[in-house]
Amino acid sequence: MAVVTEAPPVTPIPEKKPPRKRGKWTPYWLLLPGLLWLVVFFALPMIYQASTSVQTGSLEEGYKVTWHFATYWDSLAEYWPQFLRSVSYAAAATVLCLLLGYPLAYLIAFRAGRWRNLIMILVIAPFFTSFLIRTLAWKTILADGGPVVHALNSLHVLSVTDWLGWTAGDRVLATPLAVVCGLTYNFLPFMILPLYTSLERIDGRLHEAAGDLYARPWTTFRKVTFPLSMPGVVSGTLLTFIPAAGDYVNAELLGSTDTRMIGNVIQTQFLRILDYPTAAALSFILMAAILLMVTVYIRRSGTEDLV
Repeated sequence: MAVVTEAPPVTPIPEKKPPRKRGKWTPYWLLLPGLLWLVVFFALPMIYQASTSVQTGSLEEGYKVTWHFATYWDSLAEYWPQFLRSVSYAAAATVLCLLLGYPLAYLIAFRAGRWRNLIMILVIAPFFTSFLIRTLAWKTILADGGPVVHALNSLHVLSVTDWLGWTAGDRVLATPLAVVCGLTYNFLPFMILPLYTSLERIDGRLHEAAGDLYARPWTTFRKVTFPLSMPGVVSGTLLTFIPAAGDYVNAELLGSTDTRMIGNVIQTQFLRILDYPTAAALSFILMAAILLMVTVYIRRSGTEDLV
């Protein structure tokens, strides 16, 4: 005989409460402090400087907005050598930082081992002191008759740099070489850190795969390592070139009147001559030139992924 059993009672499934909707304005409230910071400390000063650049007058009589755009052309026509000098010094320092920083970043990323943290501390150690103190230290390092100048003379390096116009006889201070050395030293960490971050992201198995395909170390570096580190190269060169082009401390302390950069001219116009329209116009010309060069550089670099 068949035994009929009753089915167990069905337990009702509790209804799920609909997810609580977040306020649609929450992201905007979170962005508000940053936007206010940019408006107060970036946008408003920029607008003020833009209005200053088209003013005419004097400090005694006062300045008035007369839309005098000729200030831009007059400033560029008078100070174009300082613009070219700033770009050339910044480019030289950027190339030197890349040549010095890439091997060190590669060493930290792939070969440092347990010494990685110590080397990283040594890289950022210059940030523990003032920018001004670091630059003044180079006056002692490159002093006339010092060990560095003596070593360069012994190696006949100064004769070559003198022929190239980078130094003046047996002097290194107050020459373009001294300014470029100061720029290179002060901005080298800005090159190393992005390079290290980019190199550290590279999967080591890619190097092993290249070796399995009988690629030599140089081929592996050229085909695998360097292309994958391009975001760090682009970021490092930008972080080095942009502040170096507008720097005035190194040219002021390590250079001379013949090595003045556009930053020195702007500082002089603002603080000594008190020609505020010219100083503001020079600032905007420098900003526009750097923005144009950076835009072209990023497009030509072939990467949009910046560290």
